Amino acid sequence: MFPQQLDDTRAFDIARTMLDGFNRHYQLLREASAGAKARFELADWHGQQRAQRERIEFYPRRVEETVERLRGEFAAGALPRAVWQQVKLHYIGLLTGHHQPELAESFFNSVTTKILLRDYFHNDFIFVRPAVSTEYIESDEPGARPTFRAWYPSRETLREALAQLVDSFALEGDWADLQRDLDAVLAATEVAIGPGRLRTNFQIQALSSLFFRNKGAYVVGRIINGYHDLPFALPILHDEAGRLTIDAALFGEDDLQRLFSFARAYFMVDMEVPSAYVQFLRALMPRKPRSELYSALGLHKQGKTLFYRDFQSHLRHSSDHFRIAPGIKGMVMLVFDLPSYPYVFKVIKDRFPAQKDTTREQVKGKYLLVKQHDRVGRMADTLEFSNVAFPRARFSEALIEEIRREAPSQLEISDRDGDGQEEVILKHVYIERRMVPLNIYLQEATPEQLEHAVIEYGQAIKELVAANIFPGDMLWKNFGVVRNNKVVFYDYDEIEYITDCHFRRVPAPRNEEDEMSGEIWYSVGPKDVFPETFGPFLLGHRGVREVFMRHHADLLDPAFWQAHQARIRAGHVHDVFPYDPERRFPHHRRPVEPTVPTVPTVPVPTD
Repeated sequence: MFPQQLDDTRAFDIARTMLDGFNRHYQLLREASAGAKARFELADWHGQQRAQRERIEFYPRRVEETVERLRGEFAAGALPRAVWQQVKLHYIGLLTGHHQPELAESFFNSVTTKILLRDYFHNDFIFVRPAVSTEYIESDEPGARPTFRAWYPSRETLREALAQLVDSFALEGDWADLQRDLDAVLAATEVAIGPGRLRTNFQIQALSSLFFRNKGAYVVGRIINGYHDLPFALPILHDEAGRLTIDAALFGEDDLQRLFSFARAYFMVDMEVPSAYVQFLRALMPRKPRSELYSALGLHKQGKTLFYRDFQSHLRHSSDHFRIAPGIKGMVMLVFDLPSYPYVFKVIKDRFPAQKDTTREQVKGKYLLVKQHDRVGRMADTLEFSNVAFPRARFSEALIEEIRREAPSQLEISDRDGDGQEEVILKHVYIERRMVPLNIYLQEATPEQLEHAVIEYGQAIKELVAANIFPGDMLWKNFGVVRNNKVVFYDYDEIEYITDCHFRRVPAPRNEEDEMSGEIWYSVGPKDVFPETFGPFLLGHRGVREVFMRHHADLLDPAFWQAHQARIRAGHVHDVFPYDPERRFPHHRRPVEPTVPTVPTVPVPTD
């Protein structure tokens, strides 16, 4: 229940302090994103990677700063509930005219839950649903860029409009051959639209900021041709000589979905009004949840907020029960799911088998590493939550017993509202997109699907290796198949940087006794890896072995791994193409790292 009047003088000052904390956070975030342009122009790839890693920590640091200030200046933890209700109302008033109200509401929730601990469950204290609309927000600051720019060319002036579009981003640096690239974009655009289909009310719209990730900058927009919208993206890269070049022209929702995949690192984008960017992107990719778009834009906390709201809505409109997830049980993670929901929930177990020499904090560190790293389209993004409440009635007894047995420290069952409706509260949970485990997929695959999946598996490992990631546990069950038949890695408790590993050949037996022994006769260090030993664990199936050895036998050779180590240590940053290399303009094509065969797409079970 809200207070009838705002009569506590502390409430406004607390609300103002919280909004100041958010504004500082978003200012620093924008500065980091704006700096991506200069780093791209200078080809400072290591600086770009460093900035992307550091940006992940911006949000929790600003939350902690604000919490400490509120505790120190207002003794915030001891304030009565009525004051916090007034704080929320003042905060809503302060968001009038704000350009990032939805992000500021999430920041308020983060700070409030840190201070009030379990009291945050009371909806009067937090923004369970948005209080301020994000519709039609536009920056009114002098000299501010609009969300998107528009051009209205005819067939005769289309090339000129494309040149103006590229020029509007004012990239510093020499172009290898911009006129050649514009000719290629023009030809690809005319093919995508179709011969003779250009309308008199033709329009090109492009978001005003470039999207930076890895070694690329992306123009994102849409072509409006009569009643038809055609999404597009233009990747801008540096060639071998360091000159700028447009690498390809991507068209259609499927191409954009791949570019914004949940298995890729977050973009760096300078946005005054992020909700306007999300609204524009939703028009290009209507099947993409808003939560994933916010995350893709580097606003992963807002992505979590929207995900959780969608999840609560799903619970209200479904009736099935959470269950132990199908498949082989993991030694580190307890995994459960809801059959009607396309995500899985992962809880770190309290105890691990002897062969898993790790701790809870080390496992959490591995997941943070993945969050901060370039996922190259091969590692699933995860959402990390604390103190997540689920309806007890939706949990099967078998699942409750499994949690009590494997992770009792993470489980609490309570009736917090005293209404007889018990809840399961899990203290720490990772939530991840559900995939078809690769070992299950291979069991049910046709010969063509099996060949494609094995090739994809090897390609996934090679792309991870190029990104300085050793998966650790390379068993098939730790990889999943997603739409478009892509294989993605999702089990992170044993990953290491390639540069931290010691790849060795198996020593030759010293004598006949060594040769006949079933035990290892040579010393093994904690970071030693013997690629020659992968085969017995991975290649028991004859059909799998034949395909693997034909396409990826080099993964069993220590020299392959050592060569990549040397390149990474020498400062090389690999190229990542979030599109088929065949989509590159012919004058840009060169061997791609790592080189693997291209195979036809075959159907894959959906979520």
